[in-house]
Amino acid sequence: TMKSHPLLQIDLFLLDYKFALLCLISAFVVTLISIPPIISLINRYRLFDVPNERKVHAAPVPTMGGIAILAGMAMSLLLWFPFTGQPAQVCFFFSILVLFGLGILDDLKDLSARYKFVIQLSLAALIALSGIRITSFEGLFGLYELPVTAQYTLTILAITGITNAFNLIDGIDGLAGGIGFMSLITLGLFLTRSGDANTALIAFALAGGILAFLYFNFNPAKIFMGDTGSLLLGFVIAVLCIRLMQVSNTAAVPVLSHAPVFVLGIVLIPVFDTLRVFTVRIWRGRSPFEANRTHIHHLLTNQ
Repeated sequence: TMKSHPLLQIDLFLLDYKFALLCLISAFVVTLISIPPIISLINRYRLFDVPNERKVHAAPVPTMGGIAILAGMAMSLLLWFPFTGQPAQVCFFFSILVLFGLGILDDLKDLSARYKFVIQLSLAALIALSGIRITSFEGLFGLYELPVTAQYTLTILAITGITNAFNLIDGIDGLAGGIGFMSLITLGLFLTRSGDANTALIAFALAGGILAFLYFNFNPAKIFMGDTGSLLLGFVIAVLCIRLMQVSNTAAVPVLSHAPVFVLGIVLIPVFDTLRVFTVRIWRGRSPFEANRTHIHHLLTNQ
């Protein structure tokens, strides 16, 4: 057994994070290299994020930094991720490609919120069908094992909700990226400790891309992640949160005693902010999906 080999255990512990670091650094390097050419391409073809009533910045800023983030993540996973072709893996990477395309289209020519919402719901349903589902609340709100219909409903709502929550907080320089980076590192560490080091690699790869992006994104931002990046970020975090709950629930000795509470803590800021925005908009008789600046706290003065 493991107990009789403390040295072996330390070695294994370091080995656990070897690929995590490789993923993080590879993605960081690829994203860092690819952002300057993306900025110059966007400047050349004038694909700007033009200031409007919901943006904080006054001058046009290149958007679509998500392209560089995904490039870093994809390259890193191609190098280090063990693809097995399981339905959950296939559905996950397929969904990322679809969201990536959706984000680019949306950055280029604002798509209607309803259209985006239907696609997000479909992808969330696909993930739930592939086996990544919220199966138990482990006593949170007095709920334990959930009936199948509730599993599907909650999973679809959670994935769609968190994806949109990150999309919404992308108005302030560095905010979505900063929160996203911390969430991904936390998820990566706990997935690895919970015995799912493979899924954790996805978290570390995206975290590496986000970290390189943040270098260009802090105020004054040279580039934004745009919907291309924020949809990807929210979606990956949502799926990894659900995966962590699953792994924790089925482990003989769970690393997290209350995974649902822990996961709730990870997505609390974007989700709370989204609910606040929706409530304010509905209260004022507007559509909760309309684009404006209500979610940027210090600009609420004249809304």
